[in-house]
Amino acid sequence: MAKRTTKKKKTGNKWWIFVPVILVGVSSLIYIWYKVGRINHAKFVRYPAFGIDIPDSYEIHGIDVSKYQNYIDWPSVKEMKVHDVRIGFAFIKATEGLGNTDRLFKRNWKKTKEAGVIRGAYHFFLATKSGKVQAKNFISSVSLEPGDLPPVLDIEQLYGVKPEKMRKEVQDWLTIVEDYYKVKPIIYTYVNFYSNYMAGQFDDYPLWAAHYLEKDKPRINRPWIFWQHSERGRVNGITMPVDFNVFNGDSVDFENLLVK
Repeated sequence: MAKRTTKKKKTGNKWWIFVPVILVGVSSLIYIWYKVGRINHAKFVRYPAFGIDIPDSYEIHGIDVSKYQNYIDWPSVKEMKVHDVRIGFAFIKATEGLGNTDRLFKRNWKKTKEAGVIRGAYHFFLATKSGKVQAKNFISSVSLEPGDLPPVLDIEQLYGVKPEKMRKEVQDWLTIVEDYYKVKPIIYTYVNFYSNYMAGQFDDYPLWAAHYLEKDKPRINRPWIFWQHSERGRVNGITMPVDFNVFNGDSVDFENLLVK
């Protein structure tokens, strides 16, 4: 009996030797599953031709441009397609402040239409200036047509203005522009700026959120329709780096957004 008891103890000790090995194996599998899960959740794919990672879980991709992109060959922009990604829309800077017009706006506005690129126009807002006068500057420069994107207000800085003053001037711009074009304008801004200074008062307006280095979506606690995810993209027909965006919806949603 004693000998049998001794043998059982030895066998038990040998079995416990493998416990650390089993634990290490299970831990390795959990780690691999976690890493793969995170990679799959990211949904970003490297597109060398575009020079950036692009979130491939979105159907419609686009860019935004101004005079800083210099002269653009829009047919080349339209024709570029890498796998399932092509440029489906372009926002173009139209005006800034009280009386400034982007020197290449008229050319870009015309050439995008000719090339068949869906276009939109934006105004760069100066919080130190009258929202009403800035709205008139935009209206005098931009003629929207059916099939265009809604007008955009680009607000990025306070320039030393108190937040409540900025909000008043922004509201004046939005109200006048909406009354004129009969379509609700889109607000473009950085997620932190919106969260700090605009949340609560402008939540009924469509949001175009700028947030870089994110791998799935902009981190903001409200709905958004466009996401500017990179400022370093490359596109055929454009010699300078360009901002890349995605639309948060399918082709039907996108069509419904356009000016009627």
